[in-house]
Amino acid sequence: MGSIIKVNEYKDFGNNAIMTSDGAGVITPNATGIKNVPAFEAYRSDNQAISDNTATKVEFDTEAFDSDGTYASNKFTPGVAGKYFCYSTIRGGNDGSSTLNLLAIKFYKNGSAYQTGTTQLIHFVSNPGANASVTITQTIEFNTTDYLEVFATIDTTTGSPDVGQNSVFGAYKLVGA
Repeated sequence: MGSIIKVNEYKDFGNNAIMTSDGAGVITPNATGIKNVPAFEAYRSDNQAISDNTATKVEFDTEAFDSDGTYASNKFTPGVAGKYFCYSTIRGGNDGSSTLNLLAIKFYKNGSAYQTGTTQLIHFVSNPGANASVTITQTIEFNTTDYLEVFATIDTTTGSPDVGQNSVFGAYKLVGA
């Protein structure tokens, strides 16, 4: 025969709530050390015209969420040291025209390209495409003042390239890393 312990709040020795339950099985972690925050996700609400074949900072103009106010001015500044899972998906092209030669994205940490091997790209060597999407993911260590941005390079045979609507950029703190 088993035992059942009923509790709606777990506290540490300092009487700080670590976890609480709403009585319906939903548990809420209260201790910062067991939450994946700071966390944010932002996206483009419309197309962003950029210069052809030039690394350009992507402006993610709408926040889906921002747990700690860490996303502003198109960059993520966590404010809490640690390792973060960072991601971005960029859709790029030239209004659906089959003129897309290259779409590449890269993280920039503190204003500089982050690690040479982290560029993700699609290269249409001799058969240009219409639009494409590229995703980049990276675990990055931050101190309290580091910041992260996303840059895209889109090369088209003619016309002006665009970073597409609904391109995304996000990050969250890894617990226990």
